[in-house]
Amino acid sequence: MPNNLFNQSISREIKNTTFKTPPRGVPAVIAKEKESYNYWLILHRNFPKTERYGLGRKIDFLFLEILELSFTASYLPIDPKIIMLGKILTRLDILKFFSQLAWENKLIPNDKYIELSERLLEIGRMLGGWRKGLLEKKLPPIK
Repeated sequence: MPNNLFNQSISREIKNTTFKTPPRGVPAVIAKEKESYNYWLILHRNFPKTERYGLGRKIDFLFLEILELSFTASYLPIDPKIIMLGKILTRLDILKFFSQLAWENKLIPNDKYIELSERLLEIGRMLGGWRKGLLEKKLPPIK
């Protein structure tokens, strides 16, 4: 139910926003997200069947949602983009939590979890930098 409310609020924001022309290339953070998702798919295949369709599906859904929101954000003007990036960062934190839960339940080996965590941290830094840059661009310079 909360996820449905999240999607409804995003839908309202998108409907009330004028989209700009597409960016020239895929932002580096989206390329990193795709790369991390491909890595996740390899890990997901090794989950036991019961966990693959429970916790594994939840993690998979969060990855796809982050990719979708990031792609959408790349087309938005500055103000809605800043809001969207905040939501993406929240989703990323939830993804980190569920990844840790999978590791704690021995569904992801230690070395693979370290690799996945490093990738997610890098994505977080990139998204945070993107958001910070937009906030600085939006705010007037202080004299």
